[in-house]
Parts: sequence; structure tokens; C-alpha cells
Amino acid sequence: RVHLVESGGGSVHSGGSLRLSCQFSGGRYSSYCMGWFRQAPEKEREGVAALDTDGTRTYPDSVSGRFFVTKDSRKHTLYLRMRDLQLEDTAVYYCAAKKGTTCWFTRPYEYTSWGQGTQVTVSS
Repeated sequence: RVHLVESGGGSVHSGGSLRLSCQFSGGRYSSYCMGWFRQAPEKEREGVAALDTDGTRTYPDSVSGRFFVTKDSRKHTLYLRMRDLQLEDTAVYYCAAKKGTTCWFTRPYEYTSWGQGTQVTVSS
């Protein structure tokens, strides 16, 4: 069974940067596409990045140009680099995995494995 563990969250000031990590285990890493999602208090879960197995990356407009998803296949680790963080980026961030080649950040219901989340707090 796939197990995901996020880390790297924390508190930053507006305009700051963070890098989140997601350690993948329990499955064949190359068979899974991945995504990053976030959920702020009293808001629905929102996709912020998706990474296909061929390396294709997609982002919503709200984070495009500020968030970058990468992976280290040797370490079975997914990353989310975030820069120019804004107050509205405050949320719990989750990584998720789906067995298959293509992931969509608009389809959280397709992901079969989720991490426990890591808190990102942006202050002014």
C-alpha cells in the first residue's frame, strides 16, 4: 500500500518561500502520477499542482509562476517549491498519488493515496 509523508511546512512572511517534500513508499514510484493539494479553513480542497509520469506539470492560475512541482525519482520524493507566498496561500498542504500516467489537479477524487498534510502559514 502506498504511503505518503509530507514535510517542510512552516510559517513565513508574505513574499517568502518554502519547499515541501513528499516521501513516497509502498509502491512502484514510476507507476504513479502525483499531485499537490491544499485546504484552508472552511474552504474546499484545492489542487495546486499535478505531475504526470512523463514529467508534464500543470498548475491552476492562482499559483502558476509561483509554485513548481518537481520530483527526485531516486529518492522517491515529490517536491513543491513555493515562492512569493501570499496570505491566501495559508492552508494545509497534501500530496496525493494516483496509479497511472496522467494526473489532474482538478480531480482530487481520482487520487487513491494521500499524505497527512503539512501546515503552511503566511503572515503579513
